[in-house]
Amino acid sequence: MNLRKKIEEFIPFNEQEEKDKIQFLEFIDSFDDTLTRDNIFGHFTASAFVVNKERNKMVVVYHIINDGWIYPGGHADGEEDLLKVAVREVEEETNICINNPIDFLASKKVSKNKLAIMFYAYFDGDISNFKSNTFKIEWPKNSNQIKEFPEMDKLKWFTSKEAKKYIHPTQKFFIDKLEEKLCESK
Repeated sequence: MNLRKKIEEFIPFNEQEEKDKIQFLEFIDSFDDTLTRDNIFGHFTASAFVVNKERNKMVVVYHIINDGWIYPGGHADGEEDLLKVAVREVEEETNICINNPIDFLASKKVSKNKLAIMFYAYFDGDISNFKSNTFKIEWPKNSNQIKEFPEMDKLKWFTSKEAKKYIHPTQKFFIDKLEEKLCESK
């Protein structure tokens, strides 16, 4: 099933999600490469909140390149199944394997060129085996030396209040959505 069809079948929860759905469909219809970073006008990303079984904390990682706390996620990089992207990114960035069902949470245009799809899943395992994927960069700058660094430096359980304190303001929308969803499921 292609991404356009999945978005068409999506039933919006509120007026904002209805607007996002229309915008996402128009975006897909306007460009051929919405799943890669090559599209200068935008692309899709997918992320997932990993929530503890008590439903009062979420996994948050410290992203070295962005120099800040974020939830696990990343670029589609050509993969049309954004659920697979979210699961892949959680595993790459945290070494957490999601075995429980993963559900859609919300979608939003989070910046000029990023259309974000957010999922969530419960995890009741141990996070002490944290291990992040790596990236290569010339370091120090202009040294002609390529070094490898972990993309994520730290991983912690945060309450939603703590996460809102540290995560970029444009991302708080998703934490609010998660809080709503967790309250509904109690």
